[in-house]
Amino acid sequence: MQEVIEIGAIKLNGYGEELGSFNQFIRPKVNQTLSAFCKELTSIEQRNVDRAAYFDSVIDYFFDWADIYEEDYLLISWGREDKNLLQNDCRLHDLTTDWLEPHLDLKIAYQHLKRLRRPTGLQKTLTREGFEFDGSPHRAIDDAINTVKIFKAYVDEWPH
Repeated sequence: MQEVIEIGAIKLNGYGEELGSFNQFIRPKVNQTLSAFCKELTSIEQRNVDRAAYFDSVIDYFFDWADIYEEDYLLISWGREDKNLLQNDCRLHDLTTDWLEPHLDLKIAYQHLKRLRRPTGLQKTLTREGFEFDGSPHRAIDDAINTVKIFKAYVDEWPH
């Protein structure tokens, strides 16, 4: 079972202006030792997660930061995998998943917007749009930063 080991997010207002960022590592509950593949893919080290809080605590910090219960919001990710992983972790920690419903899969939305035959990866899409990838691929905060570039480029054209 895969678990979320990092939550990274950028908060935007309705005009696409950045209001802040959130980045926290998460200590896995089931698979406490990161695989060599995971460490290589994400550049996250074992000590990063060993010092971190568990998912249920980190998600509470995230809810407070994002004002989940106070504001209208839309969660955006590049693909469905992030949402699926968050749902799995919520179930593992006996937490509700209804907060994940206001969600936009920007990968599919971009495919429809550009009338592409197939969805494209984040790095390929950034290159297509004239952006460079900042940071390390597969790090939650860096993926969020780069996804925001695509979102802001078409801020008024996405379905919500």
